[in-house]
Amino acid sequence: MRPKVLVVDDEAEFARSLSERLELRDYDARAVFCPEDALAVINSDPPDVVLLDYRVPGMGGADLFHAIKEFDTAIEVIMVTGHGICRTGLEGMESEAIDYLVKPVEIRDVVDKIEKALKRRGTRGNGPKGE
Repeated sequence: MRPKVLVVDDEAEFARSLSERLELRDYDARAVFCPEDALAVINSDPPDVVLLDYRVPGMGGADLFHAIKEFDTAIEVIMVTGHGICRTGLEGMESEAIDYLVKPVEIRDVVDKIEKALKRRGTRGNGPKGE
């Protein structure tokens, strides 16, 4: 079974492109553009890993992060930002073993972070197809 990855980012083109590139690397990837849609997916078909925009409008990345962890602590969350993340931005999330990426992202870096998250979760670790 392919690992499920949910990309949550209000930059629709970025989210779609990233999920398409992950699909080519043998992930079951899906893109959503707002926290409400992310929660709906998480409730109906929980992913293994969430790539979460730190500055997603509405609920916000930090609040959505906590909602995801409240739903299921086993879901790995990787924060993604175009603004860099300062230590205070990660406050309260450190105990959940999160990781982060800064835009623009390189697909190999994204895949590396996902594979590390899957390994922590115990789901995978052989590296994706095509890498």
